[in-house]
Formats: sequence, C-alpha cells, structure tokens
Amino acid sequence: MVSYFKYQGCLNMGDNPDFDDEEIKEENICLDLGKTNPSKSVDLEEQIECTSIPNVNKDNTTTTHLYKRRWVMVFLFSSYSLCNAFQWIQYGIINNIFMKFYNVDSFAIDWMSMIYMLTYIPFIWPVSWLLDKKGLRLIALMATAINCLGTWIKVASVKQNLFWVTMLGQFAGSLSQVFILGMPSRLASVWFGSEEVSTACSIGVFGNQMGIAIGFLVPPILVPNVDDMDDLAYHISIMFYITAGMATVIFILVVFMFQEKPEIPPTLAQVQARSTPPEEYSYMASILRLLRNLPFMLLVISYGLNVGCFYAVSTLLNRMIIEHYPGEEVNAGRIGLTIVIAGMVGSLICGIWLDKTKTYKQTTLAVYLMSFVGMVVYAFTLNLGHLWVVFVTSGALGFFMTGYLPLGFEFAVELTFPEGEGTSSGLLNCSAQIFGIIFTIGQGKIIDHFGTFAGNIFLCVFLLIGTIMTAFIKSDLRRQKANHLAENQVASVSVSVSAIWCPVKGDVSDTAPG
Repeated sequence: MVSYFKYQGCLNMGDNPDFDDEEIKEENICLDLGKTNPSKSVDLEEQIECTSIPNVNKDNTTTTHLYKRRWVMVFLFSSYSLCNAFQWIQYGIINNIFMKFYNVDSFAIDWMSMIYMLTYIPFIWPVSWLLDKKGLRLIALMATAINCLGTWIKVASVKQNLFWVTMLGQFAGSLSQVFILGMPSRLASVWFGSEEVSTACSIGVFGNQMGIAIGFLVPPILVPNVDDMDDLAYHISIMFYITAGMATVIFILVVFMFQEKPEIPPTLAQVQARSTPPEEYSYMASILRLLRNLPFMLLVISYGLNVGCFYAVSTLLNRMIIEHYPGEEVNAGRIGLTIVIAGMVGSLICGIWLDKTKTYKQTTLAVYLMSFVGMVVYAFTLNLGHLWVVFVTSGALGFFMTGYLPLGFEFAVELTFPEGEGTSSGLLNCSAQIFGIIFTIGQGKIIDHFGTFAGNIFLCVFLLIGTIMTAFIKSDLRRQKANHLAENQVASVSVSVSAIWCPVKGDVSDTAPG
C-alpha cells in the first residue's frame, strides 16, 4: 500500500474525461478531493493530503511478492509425500516375500497397494472441501499425523498372524494420501509466481515419485528372501521402524514450520482469488461447474487412463519380472526405480518447459502419445531374456508415463480457473484411483490366465484411447487469461493515475498547477 499526494488546488476527477464515478469505484481508488479548498490560506503541509491506492506500489503495479520461504514449504510437502508414497509400494515390490510371511495369496498383497486407490475415492470429497475451506496448513497437519500413526501401527504388526494389523496401518497410510495428492497444484498457486508455478508443481509431484522410487529400491534390500521366519520378521521390523522414525520427524517439522500462505500474494491471479468473499464460494456449485466443463472432463478420463496404467504396472511389476527372470527380486526393484527416476526427470523437464512456453495442450498430447509408444515397446521386449533391455525400455516408459503426472495437474488448473485447485486435482486423482483398481485387477487376472504379454497389451489399448481423447481437449487456458487481464487492467489504471497524480518530492510549488 503506497501513498500518493494531491497537488495544491482542487482537482475534481469527476470533471476529468478519463474518469467517471463507476470507473473509480470499479478500480477501488477511493479519493476524496473535495477536502482541499484552494480558497483558504492554509499551511502547505495541510494542503497536501495522503491517499492510499489499494494493491498499487511505487511502480504503479499491483502488489505481489515472492518469499524465499516458498521453497521451504514445497520441500516440506515433498518430504511427507515421499514418506507416504514409499509405503504404497513397499509390499507389492516384494510380493512373494510378504505372501510367505503372512501366509496369504498374491491378490491379498495386491490389495496392500489397491487400498491406496480404494480409500481415495470416497474420502476425496470431504478432503477437497476442507482444502478449499480451511487451507493448506490444516491439510498438511492431518496428512502427516495420520501417516505417522499408520507407520507405528505397522511396527506392531510384525507377526505372522497379524496381517489384519498391517492392513490397518496401510489403510492409515492410504487415508493420509487423500490429504496429499491434491496439494501440489494448490501449493504452487498459493506460494509461487506465474513463471515458476509449473516447476513448483513438478517439484511437489517429485516428492511422491521419489517415494515410489525408494519404495521400489529399498524393500528388496532390507528384506531378503530368507526361509527362517524369525529372521524375516527381524528384517521387516527394521524397515517399519525406519519408516516410522522418518514419519515422526517430518510430522514435527510440519507442525513448527509449515505456513498457510504468504502475507502478500505471488501472482495477480492469486490477488483476484483472495478478493472473492468466502461466503460467495459453494463447493457443490464448483463441482457442478467442473462436471459441465467438457475439456476438463475429457482430461479427467484421459488422465485416469494414463495414471491408472502406471499404478497397475507398478503394483504388478514384481510378478511380471519374476515370471520371466526368477529370483530377481532385487532387480525388479531396480527396474521400478528406473521407471520412477526417469519419470522424475521427465516431470522436471516438462514443468520447466511449460513455464517457458505455456504450451499445455501440445506438451500433454506429445507426452501421452510417447507413453503409449513406450508401453508397446515394453510389452514386446519384456520376455526377450535380457534384463538390460528391460531396464532401457522401462526407463523410456517411466520418462513419459510418470512425467505426465504434473502435466495433468497444471493443465487441469488452466482449464478450470478460478475453481479451487484442490477440487480439480481431486477429480483427476479420483479418476486415476478408479482406473488403477480396474487395471490392476484386470491385468492381474489376464497375467494369471494368458501371461504378461497379453496383460501389457491390455494396458496399451487404453493408453491409445487416452491419447485420442487428449487430442480432442480444447486448450482454454483460463489462468493465463486471468493473469493477462489483470496485468492489462493494472496498466490501464497506472496510466490514468499517472496523468493526474505524482509523488510529492522536493518543493511542491514546482509541480503545482498555476
């Protein structure tokens, strides 16, 4: 809020053809020039009145500011997202070992992954409402608290007859995930500037991907395939204790360091969003508007198809690798790691590319098409008998399929602005969980009866359908339009204000009208 000074003398803005009462009201410039009476001989200082122009700084632009602590916020989010995502895949990647320890079938262990998908579907609606109504900090606290609780429940489940307890701990982790998946785009919008919002969203997704990568790599190392059940229980408990310790530290950090939002908004779009009174917002009305938004609904379905395929491949990776390469549990984890690490690189590159070019539709379509091509190549090379080929094709698949995740989030925010980022992200993730369950069960049954090749071709078909749907999405970039509109309005007001106002410097008589 910067103060400007009136010239000595009476300037009636209503007499100025550049202004009228409505324009003054609409631009929130509250001026009362009638208080200065040029007919009275008063002291010079009393003839100069200070008037504030909301949201205008000394350079005549709307006030926005980027805080360095925005990087702390995104780092904290990435950390607890990593811890939660690790738990999603820690059972599935050593499927055969947990089957032996708990004496259950492979489908039961598959549900340790699918519970993350199933829990999300009913709980995303109240959590999205909380995110829109209560903000980032409450959601972050609930996510880390529930995640921490789930890890300690698992510590108590390391007995062969306590499969239900470890499932309860995994359910707590899946519930925590509901508070996490919709956060990246919202966190990026609230804390980051328009030129870095896509990169910030990619960093937020980066934490989730890193957690999955560690979940692929570490469990096969910490929990070897041994026959002695006491020895196996010891190794499993070590993994669970490490996870619980990390979750506890992260929870404490979030309690003391995570903030709701910056004092000054980072973008003009956020200035506009903050100006909307809370009582004017209706969560159900927002949902209905999104459901009537055809481009967004096409994205919801296509996003669900792509990410659902990724969930199925990740959950069933151990089974697919062991079928063709027996005894290679550790390499199965390394292949999963390769998929995710390549995807993390793809995510960052795509985020930076979007910030530079704003080509949301073109980039999303290109990455989706390459995900389909990568899946086809992976399907035809998995059974060749050469693990190095599987590593290469898996890396190419992961670069595009996992790299697609932040693209979908950011494209959705563009298509749905000014609706809440948590709501649009929630619908995207809900679609992904539904298709993830369908594809995991479907591909698993196909693998059981027809082999891995048929199961992978099953996924290829749906990726092709998703590519075609993406091509038909209309590129309506509403957030970009809002930023440009706000910039133009500010520029227009700045020109008009500069014509009749200036900061008082030095001797006022040098600048006062004669």
